[in-house]
Amino acid sequence: DIDIQFSVTLRHGHKAIVPSIAKSSSQRNQALRDNSFAVSGPRLWNVIPPHMHTIEDPMQFKSALTSFVKSFPDEPPVLGYSRRNGNSLLDWSGDKTVSI
Repeated sequence: DIDIQFSVTLRHGHKAIVPSIAKSSSQRNQALRDNSFAVSGPRLWNVIPPHMHTIEDPMQFKSALTSFVKSFPDEPPVLGYSRRNGNSLLDWSGDKTVSI
């Protein structure tokens, strides 16, 4: 059990709380934490549109999530070419040139 916590506000809706880590932690520990599901899960949840947070039917949620994910370009790394980001939804969500 990873015990993901949520906060609900009128302004932001349902948001998952990303667990914090001590600033004095080593870079290795910070990287391990950042790549863990306990951190990447809440970050990904916070990327999806607020209207999807309230969908209760699993099939409707899956359909809406598929449409949302397909709205991002799929640009896998190609040897010898540069790319805008790491091809992650977390990277694309901060890219203002992508229409979501």
